[in-house]
Amino acid sequence: MNILLIGGGGREHALAWKLAQSPRVEKLYCAPGNPGIAALADCINIDVTDNDALGKFALDHNIGLTVVGPELPLTNGLADHFAALDLKVFGPSRQAARLEGSKAFAKDIMHKYGIPTAASAAFTDADSAIAYIKKQGAPIVVKADGLAAGKGVVVAMTVAEAVEAVNMMMRDKAFGSAGNLVVIEEYLSGEEASLLAFTDGFTVVPMIAAQDHKRVFDNDQGPNTGGMGTYAPAPVVTAAVQDQVTREILQPVVDAMRQEGIIYKGCLYAGLMITGQGPRVIEFNARFGDPETQVVLPLLASDLVDVMEACADGRLADMTIEWDTRAAVCVVLAAAGYPGSYSKGQVITGIDTAEAQGVLVFHAGTAEKEGRIVTNGGRVLGVTAVADDIRAAVDKVYQAVPEIKFDGAHYRKDIARRAFNRG
Repeated sequence: MNILLIGGGGREHALAWKLAQSPRVEKLYCAPGNPGIAALADCINIDVTDNDALGKFALDHNIGLTVVGPELPLTNGLADHFAALDLKVFGPSRQAARLEGSKAFAKDIMHKYGIPTAASAAFTDADSAIAYIKKQGAPIVVKADGLAAGKGVVVAMTVAEAVEAVNMMMRDKAFGSAGNLVVIEEYLSGEEASLLAFTDGFTVVPMIAAQDHKRVFDNDQGPNTGGMGTYAPAPVVTAAVQDQVTREILQPVVDAMRQEGIIYKGCLYAGLMITGQGPRVIEFNARFGDPETQVVLPLLASDLVDVMEACADGRLADMTIEWDTRAAVCVVLAAAGYPGSYSKGQVITGIDTAEAQGVLVFHAGTAEKEGRIVTNGGRVLGVTAVADDIRAAVDKVYQAVPEIKFDGAHYRKDIARRAFNRG
């Protein structure tokens, strides 16, 4: 089977790495890909939002399955376009992807169908949003409704911070049209976790729970990022908690979408807060998480192509999905200044030396220039170690990370610390 993978980040490199292991893959293509993916697939220079060009490529190259990595092509209707061309795709339709593309839509679904989440209100007028914040008090959470590359959420510990967030999103248009509507949410306390699941619109099969680290600096300091590292399995999600999330959140939201006339196929990502009152949904994403994919897929023992095809064909109930019993830890190397402004084009050295220590190095924001790998994004690389337990994986990854060097390289040194802080 020929497979087309859409995207060019660390998540897509991890997907390419796992897909390439399947004996069923004859040829793997990636649009647009990156230098790391180029070792596994033919990278093609087509924009991820160009549905017509991607569809033509898939038809011309006898693509049997297309796997969509990022959120933008999903909310842009790529899966619908491919379905109309009778092309098999792993990824939800435009309507289904609204679970991620509109936080207000997701909240409406959750409130309507009784899926546990924070209390919230949505506003299209900044003055009304600010008045609501002043009435509710802090801490409080301010979210841009639309896509904002994982940065459209402000957890405000004071009313002043929350007001500033509203002004930044709605008046200063920091995230463009994504901030035309904001969702103001109750602050939830507890421990965060990510639980991804495969689904064919009826059956839901959870993956191994992971925990992301959003803040840019150690001890969860500094601004939110797209994710500075992650580990799996996350001890906060016990077997009982995972069963509860599947029963009360994942299955109900897929069923709710179907009640709304929308069949949700692909990967469903639940960002959770494990509170004293049980799991609550912080957000849904309509695709694999980044960097969660870099620790979840290395623990998948089953053939990813078989699982994805079963999701696309509505046969997931017939699948038995196997998992590795070990642990994985991923540390992200970021450019200086990220998540603010940062420079590109810094030469990267030491990737081979790190890989020689038995870790996986996933390219997130890299490019090739004059035969050398250079930085080309805020999150540059994700280094993943798999070992018998989390402590061993942490030790292994932090031995390898310092081998990789580029000017201004920054990484957190406390990934997975919560796993060791549990009493």
